[in-house]
Amino acid sequence: MSREELRSYRLNSMEEPTDEMLEAIMLGVQDLARQSTIRAKAELDRRFEEAKAEIARRRIINKKLYGRGT
Repeated sequence: MSREELRSYRLNSMEEPTDEMLEAIMLGVQDLARQSTIRAKAELDRRFEEAKAEIARRRIINKKLYGRGT
């Protein structure tokens, strides 16, 4: 099935999708979900690293101000 055929098809009650169409649609959804998961994990990792850096920064400041690391 060509990309144009797939794009022109819309799920509705008037026309049943073929098995080939359903497979193509589901593969597309699978790919989009995988990409979304990869982006979400990268963002979560970035935020964790940012939080760790902030904690380390505050510990340094506290140690300088109060002579302790907490």
